Amino acid sequence: MSNSSPQVAASQLDRKTRFKSILGGSAGNLVEWYDWYVYAAFTLYFAPVFFPEGNDTVKLLQAAAVFALGFLMRPIGAWIMGIYADRKGRKAGLTLSVSLMCIGSLIIACAPTYDSVGMLAPGLLLFARLLQGLSVGGEYGSSATYLSEMAGKNHRGFFSSFQYVTLISGQLIALCVLIVLQHTLSEEQLHTWGWRVPFLIGALLAIVVFWIRRGLVETQSSKDAQAQAKSGGPKSGAMALFTKYPKQAFTVIMLTAGGTLAFNTFTTYLQKYLVNTSGFDKSTATEITTAAIFIFMLIQPAVGALSDKVGRKPIMIAFGVLGVLFTVPIFKLLGSTTDSTTAFFLCMSGMIIVTGYTAINAVVKAELFPPHIRALGVALPYALANTIFGGTAELVALSFKNAGHENYFFYYITFMIGLSLITYVFMKDTKKNSLITDD
Repeated sequence: MSNSSPQVAASQLDRKTRFKSILGGSAGNLVEWYDWYVYAAFTLYFAPVFFPEGNDTVKLLQAAAVFALGFLMRPIGAWIMGIYADRKGRKAGLTLSVSLMCIGSLIIACAPTYDSVGMLAPGLLLFARLLQGLSVGGEYGSSATYLSEMAGKNHRGFFSSFQYVTLISGQLIALCVLIVLQHTLSEEQLHTWGWRVPFLIGALLAIVVFWIRRGLVETQSSKDAQAQAKSGGPKSGAMALFTKYPKQAFTVIMLTAGGTLAFNTFTTYLQKYLVNTSGFDKSTATEITTAAIFIFMLIQPAVGALSDKVGRKPIMIAFGVLGVLFTVPIFKLLGSTTDSTTAFFLCMSGMIIVTGYTAINAVVKAELFPPHIRALGVALPYALANTIFGGTAELVALSFKNAGHENYFFYYITFMIGLSLITYVFMKDTKKNSLITDD
């Protein structure tokens, strides 16, 4: 599939082709994160359908366990899909990742209930989530690498920032689908069949992205790497990554740790914090966080473009310094405010700080590695850090709160951002020392 792809230098792309390439390369994140977030958003409605009789808490815990197993599959997906994208081409990796997500969503949308097939029902749900975990794990490396290679030397920060634009868009669309269905269907309809609708929408979106990606051009860097591998050159592999590029792999883990923890805290845990600690009702907390996340999405390209002018390092250092100084004050003020406008601006200020990581982290990682191992180098260390720090953010936060020491979580975030800041200070500016050749 990838061998027949047209190849063209990034600097020679016309506007239409470049737009289609950026759209296809980043749109998969929208689908991936839409489907990922839909599972969490609709768990209350479908958990009783897939699991045996029991109290509601047990059913939710069983559904949450399936969610966690899917999350743990992401490093495995990053490993397998990263190697695949390095050896078979970025386009091949992008197409495969969105195909797996489509299959997973279709399985959930069409899966029989526990009452009709017994334990086969939760088995199918688990299988579908494992497929989606593989997909999400592989999508990040393939799309980050493709966007960075396709953008051209002077616009890599700007175009690669659209990865997080579409990622956040997926979360927002999932939230909108939930709101629309809650207002158009009855509670009984949502529990019986309405919960299937968002998964069907996810599968249809994946088909659209698959069609777009089939027509993508391959990057010259990927073609060159494949040609070198066929002639006896280096190949992608986990052993090669950690033995030949240990410094770069460790750098990705450390620059990701504080950033992914902060991102997951401000986009996922924040809504619960506004309800459980600040005392806002659920609808108000949803409105505050949704508005803040929407603006957060819009400012990604601006910060990405700024990094094309001033470099990646100053942007990341700004995130590190501001995150260390203001994370604890922001959450302490949020916890004591009862004014929704004040809460919105506090949420927004935290997200603006986090943008120093989210807008450029993909291109920074891609610029650290040579093309033959770039997708794996971006995906696997990131997935490990994201699973350890980002994936556990809510669990750690709630554990501290349950123990009566909620503020410890904010110091934990500050500490991890501080560790990432040390990495930012001592690493080279990848814009000036990029291993991505100017196609």
